[in-house]
Amino acid sequence: MIAQARKVLAPLVALSAALLLAGSSGAFPFAPHARLAPPANPIQHIVIVYQENHSFDEVLGGLCILDSRCDGAATGKISTGDVIPLHPAPDIPPNVAHQSRWQTLAMDGGQMDRFDLIKGCEPATGYACYEQYAPAQIPNLAALARAFAISDRTFEDGPMPSWGSHLALVAAQTSGFVGDNPRTGTVPPANGWGCDSFKDSAWVPPGGGSPIMVPSCIPKQDGTGPYRASPVQWVPTIMDRLDDAGLPWRIYTPAGSFAICPTFAECLYGPQATDVKYSTRVITDAGAGTLPSLSIVIPCCGNSQHNGFSMLKGDNWIGQVVSAIMNGPQWSSTAIFVTYDDCGCFYDHVAPPGKLGIRVPMVIVSPYARPGFTDSTDASFASLLAFTEHTFGLPPLAAADAGAYDYSASFDFTQHPLAPVVLAQHALPQHTEQWLKAHPPDPNDPT
Repeated sequence: MIAQARKVLAPLVALSAALLLAGSSGAFPFAPHARLAPPANPIQHIVIVYQENHSFDEVLGGLCILDSRCDGAATGKISTGDVIPLHPAPDIPPNVAHQSRWQTLAMDGGQMDRFDLIKGCEPATGYACYEQYAPAQIPNLAALARAFAISDRTFEDGPMPSWGSHLALVAAQTSGFVGDNPRTGTVPPANGWGCDSFKDSAWVPPGGGSPIMVPSCIPKQDGTGPYRASPVQWVPTIMDRLDDAGLPWRIYTPAGSFAICPTFAECLYGPQATDVKYSTRVITDAGAGTLPSLSIVIPCCGNSQHNGFSMLKGDNWIGQVVSAIMNGPQWSSTAIFVTYDDCGCFYDHVAPPGKLGIRVPMVIVSPYARPGFTDSTDASFASLLAFTEHTFGLPPLAAADAGAYDYSASFDFTQHPLAPVVLAQHALPQHTEQWLKAHPPDPNDPT
């Protein structure tokens, strides 16, 4: 009954808020401290573990095939029309271009057959992006996928690399920004990619037209924040919604300016900055039972599984974070989403619906996740916002999350709560250790 009530209430909440849609930015106004009545469910804590740069077929496709459970492929199409096998992936993912233009090229209007034209994936590289991990190479993520729920229809919000995906994760839109990660502007740049980076990004005015270069910053409501004058308008974030409702949140992030907060002047230059904590703090908070209503976890220290980093090292990190939560006092009221911010850009065979981007892994972990379940309803990063909004009774931020599916089929709030699973730390292969020693992660790498 609870699950049925939740499904009925969620679209009504979204519809009511959608009637408030105003302005070209697509932002939804919201009276401070007001809350909609949330549906009854036991979730009080949501954790988003936001890894980097992998597609669904590359990470979970092999598990899908072995378990006869979800939509995975072991072969991929190339631009000649031929079909080639996805070769065993190395622990160090290769450096493959994943800027917007390459992702768009790879998708080929939904044909999904031009990944071999991406820089770094040409025939000369052995079709480097046509690869796939065996479950044994990602043991913690595989164990979680098998014990809990998988979404095999979660897509990027659009064909964009990390900065745009991080922006959309909290705002349900990119506020007119298009294209790739920020680059050097009119003054010498600083580290990072937000308001304090002195970098620019391509932006399209609300009425359309050719992109112009503006500071890579969402201003405050009074227009301040960018390092030079900017036509970009303020948009609300999920942090604003939670603040207005009196609910706590934290972004756990590496040191430096590559986190989500610096993109938003309201966060970087205001009280919200105190809710940004170092990545590993999430493990301490989980053990102490002090996780907030929403946690966004950005990995540090080479744990992101980014191209050129170690997949197993990142899997150990996922194991650390999720184990701390599962074995902490808040497990009984928590939902964890483990996903990746963009494709990397590794092969995936499923054509994205609408204007969405390439399919990414999504594993849903909770005592109330349906065990061994595959959720095949179309979803995107906006779905994470929809789940958060529906859980806490918050109105949507923009059209994307107002209409997004909220992973409701992946949960059964009437089931006997699932117990934690045992996750472990695994020694890195010797060749990985040697590689990482010779190629230490760049702490200023924003991709």
